[in-house]
Amino acid sequence: MKRFNKKDLFTIPNLMGYFRILLIPVFCYFYIKKQAYLLAAGIVLISSLTDLFDGYIARRFNMVTELGKALDPVADKLTHAALALCLAFRYPLMWALMAVKEGYMWIMGLYFLKRGKMLDGAMWFGKVCTALLFVVLLILFFFPHLPLAAVNALILITMADMLFTLCMYIPVFHRM
Repeated sequence: MKRFNKKDLFTIPNLMGYFRILLIPVFCYFYIKKQAYLLAAGIVLISSLTDLFDGYIARRFNMVTELGKALDPVADKLTHAALALCLAFRYPLMWALMAVKEGYMWIMGLYFLKRGKMLDGAMWFGKVCTALLFVVLLILFFFPHLPLAAVNALILITMADMLFTLCMYIPVFHRM
């Protein structure tokens, strides 16, 4: 595994990654404690935009770093887990959604990281799954008064996609 370079700590894309991580307790507070759902959704939108632009800026301005390659998926996973956790307080089916893919991906990711290996970026199916998850989470954040049947349908669709993604990642991890 390549080593992180100290000068790469404060690149603009990496600062955006740190910012995304710092936003997690903020949106959780507004969603869970204050039940200010739209404010929490706005904070998540800001986080999403920084996620969108950090990779673009890194590639466009040649600021891709080994730290950034590790930081971005960690920020993604922490954000997704926090969003799902917030939503799980309102929608019990969300607990199953969190367990399906994230548990497996965290375990396998830590397993290979411990052995000095890392996925060299997400596969296309992982990116589609992440995008779908984020869209569904944002829908649930921005429309907090959806009927429970619609919420559960969105969660089940996302779970089906996660199971597909999990099945697609199994051979990738096996080859590693």
